[in-house]
Amino acid sequence: MTLLLLEALGALLLLIFIVWWTMFSGRKKGELPDEVEREKREKAGSGDDEPPAR
Repeated sequence: MTLLLLEALGALLLLIFIVWWTMFSGRKKGELPDEVEREKREKAGSGDDEPPAR
């Protein structure tokens, strides 16, 4: 019985690790992508770093 509980715990930990890895593997320190940050700055009114569109 103990072996079954340990195996279930190991499977759960593995699942949690896989989900965590896929959520944060492409991000720098868990930050949002630059495009999302740029949109947030534009909404706040500080999006002056881009040249005007022609």
